Parts: sequence; structure tokens; C-alpha cells
Amino acid sequence: GNGDRPVLELRNVRASYGPVRVLEDMSLEVFPGEIVCLLGSNAAGKTTTLRTILGMVRPSAGEILLDGERIDGLTTPDIVARRLTMVPENRRLFAKMSVLENLEIGANLRRDEKDAVEGDIERVMTLFPRLKERIKQKAGTLSGGEQQMLAIGRALLADPKVLLMDEPSMGLAPILVEQVFETIQEINGQGTTVFLVEQNAHVALSIADRGYVLQTGGIVMSDQAATLLADPRLSQAYLGELRDE
Repeated sequence: GNGDRPVLELRNVRASYGPVRVLEDMSLEVFPGEIVCLLGSNAAGKTTTLRTILGMVRPSAGEILLDGERIDGLTTPDIVARRLTMVPENRRLFAKMSVLENLEIGANLRRDEKDAVEGDIERVMTLFPRLKERIKQKAGTLSGGEQQMLAIGRALLADPKVLLMDEPSMGLAPILVEQVFETIQEINGQGTTVFLVEQNAHVALSIADRGYVLQTGGIVMSDQAATLLADPRLSQAYLGELRDE
């Protein structure tokens, strides 16, 4: 990719679930090497944004581009095959398969050589020594934190152009949340671009380069992460919405 061009871009995207319009004129950009977070309360449309990027929801207007090429209108498998990879919010591992088998499934869509995949499995083991110790263990027997590590590791094995993360802090104890976010920073430091959908604004902004705040389907604020963290309107964007519901 080329550094001047976003690796992922939404231009004036609208999307509906049946008669209910969920996203309204949504535009955002993620540049290569960035961590960008999309923040907002529960009803804001964060998950719909991810589902629309991945082709599970078809936008009724606007364009979505990956590496400068339009992907709106493609099927989800085609979009994933272009190396847009998501760590889903509820982790969705194959519980009866081993840690290693789960990781190998992550690499299934890749076109490159076996040794490149083995190199990446090594990288995941270095990133998550706990998984290395449990490589033959069934995924279903891992702790919640270990399952989250495995879900991230599996996504990394797809060699993503952009790693999409849906609420990585969801359901984890605070100490694990901290570990997961440190890991995201480490992955990013190794060159992976990350687009993070998150309700926990403070944790997300503490590691992100930039952030967007979504309120009832539209972007209401967007800035450098440090600027957003210091902005008193950030908490209002959340509170305003809780009052409407």
C-alpha cells in the first residue's frame, strides 16, 4: 500500500436494517500502520459499521474502499479473501479443536507458502507464550483471556491488510483488558493496521492514533486520540445517547 492513501475508507455510507436506517452519511479513513478506534454507546451503530465493511449488510449509498479498490457489493468471503480480517466480539473459536488447529484455520485463505504460515505461527507463539504452552489443548478449555489471545492470533494468521476488532474489551476483567490492549499495540508496532470498535473510550484512545465518535449512526467527532481524550464533549456524546433510549 501507499502511505498517502487510506488502506480502508468509507465515503458517505448509509445502511439500513430493514426499514430502520442505522448508518447515515458515514465517512472515515484508516491509513496504513495506524490504530484507529470507532467509539460510541451501544445503540450508536458500531457493530453495523463493521458488518457493512465486511459485506454482511449492504450499504444503500456510498462507497467502501480497501487499498483504493471498491469492496462494497462484494460477498463477505470475497472481502475476507482480500485480507480484511475481523476478531469477532464473542471470539467464535472452534472449541473442540486444538490451539494449533484453530491457528491453522486462520491461515486457510492465504495464497502464500507454507513456511510463511509457519513463520507467522511462530510470531503468534512469541506474542502469546501462554498459547505456546497450550498448543495441543482444546480451545474450549482455555480461559476467557487465553481465548481472546487465540482469536487475535487466528486473525493475524490471515495476514490482514486491516485487522478489524469488535469490542475487544467486552466481558474481560480489567487486568485482561489491559493485556489485550498492550497486545494490540505490540501487533501494530510490528506493522499491522488496526481498526477497533470499542465502547471503552478511555482504554481505546490511550493506544489509538486517531478516533471517531459515532452517535445514532453518524460521526459526531473525529480527531487525534489525545485531543479526543481531553475533550469534555466525549462523555456527552455517550450520555446524550443513553438519555434517548
